[in-house]
Amino acid sequence: MDNYVMKWFGRRQKAGTMRRADTPDQAHLRDFAQSRQGVEGFVEPRTAVTDYTLLLVAIDGEWTRRRVPSVKWAHDFANRLGIPSYDAAVVGYPPRMREYNARMKKNGQA
Repeated sequence: MDNYVMKWFGRRQKAGTMRRADTPDQAHLRDFAQSRQGVEGFVEPRTAVTDYTLLLVAIDGEWTRRRVPSVKWAHDFANRLGIPSYDAAVVGYPPRMREYNARMKKNGQA
């Protein structure tokens, strides 16, 4: 094999190199969960157009959603933060989320 091909296939992270702890999506989820009251997690299944996602909903209905690596990762993430997590396909979404969306729309913020 020529040297160029070897370099292409040989690209790996060097031993001892620190990996980032969080992706920007994971950092956003962590910040949301730690800065709001009564947060619950709803793990959404992968579909034909989206990967697994974790929807976090605060007690007032404010919410955020980000992609996550897997269902297991999402539940483990919630457990580490001490927040309950559910499978959205099984339990559905909390009414407070819809109420929050309606309030935002009424106030012209949606």
